[in-house]
Amino acid sequence: MKLLEELDLSNNQLSVEISEDIFEAAHQLRFLKLSNNKLEGPIFLIPTDLQILFLNDNKFNGRVPSHIFNTSIISLDVTNNRLVGKIPSLIKNFSRLSELRMSNNHFEGSIPLELAQHEALKVLDLSQNNLTGKTKEKASFTSKKRDDTYIGSILAYMSGIDLSQNKLKGNIPYELGNLTRIRGLNLSHNELTGQIPDSFSKLIQTESLDLSFNMLSGQIPPQLNILTSLAVFSVAHNNLSGPTPERTRQFSTFDESSYEDNPFLCGPPLPKSCNPASTVIPTDSNTDREDGSLVDMYVFCVSFVVAYTLALLATAAALYINPYWRQAWFYYMELLTLNCYYFMVDNLRRFSNSRNM
Repeated sequence: MKLLEELDLSNNQLSVEISEDIFEAAHQLRFLKLSNNKLEGPIFLIPTDLQILFLNDNKFNGRVPSHIFNTSIISLDVTNNRLVGKIPSLIKNFSRLSELRMSNNHFEGSIPLELAQHEALKVLDLSQNNLTGKTKEKASFTSKKRDDTYIGSILAYMSGIDLSQNKLKGNIPYELGNLTRIRGLNLSHNELTGQIPDSFSKLIQTESLDLSFNMLSGQIPPQLNILTSLAVFSVAHNNLSGPTPERTRQFSTFDESSYEDNPFLCGPPLPKSCNPASTVIPTDSNTDREDGSLVDMYVFCVSFVVAYTLALLATAAALYINPYWRQAWFYYMELLTLNCYYFMVDNLRRFSNSRNM
């Protein structure tokens, strides 16, 4: 154990509770991966020279121990556990920390300001927790200006920040736009308000930008269409207004789902047009239809009157010319009149008798 440098026991069915001092003598240990097991209990003592620690997808519980912040950790992953409490401000002691994944736990409270000032941090995933509080608008976010390679070839995938599915409030910090080398930014499913900072136009290497399911308002900065690396973009389910970004470069590839459920957004690919004239066209067409209906009714009435008049004149002419038809017509008219008269008399008599009874 003293000479051990790397240990990978991931993807097993280990279900024991690890004793606190099990790795106390492992002074040479640099890489420890215990992910995808059923390990439980509090997090054990970490060797001070450990650089890579993967404890994700287990059942570790309790708080993050303070001793872990006195180590040389570069990459820490405790995703999908049962850890609770606040994210300690002691995290500033991780001077070399480049990757921090703590999603899908039960952390609460606000995000430590020290994380925003961490110059080495490249990957930050705090999603699916119970983090609350307002985002720090004056936080001095910085990004790493160079690439490094560590044991296990970490950071070979995109760097990014994922704070989704929390309860964050307030405006999006303008300084986030200074993270010019970030590849992914996910702030979805929070309670963020205010406008999208136009500083986001500086995220020239960003491939994924998700701001959906918040309460953002105002217009989408038109400068965003210069982001040529974007492959995923969503501002759906907010209160944004005005036109969508011009459909050039990458923005020509985003469909309606990227903007849906923003009632006051307009422009392609949405069906709602921003052109005021387009709203007049339906009114004009309705007026035309109404005018057409009036014309049709007028033509019908005139045609009916003319046809009825011609029919009467034709009947009168036929009766005048042919005496036999004229005699027959008068006979049937007399017969019809008598039948109507006797029908009315009989029914009135019956009606009177029924009332007297």
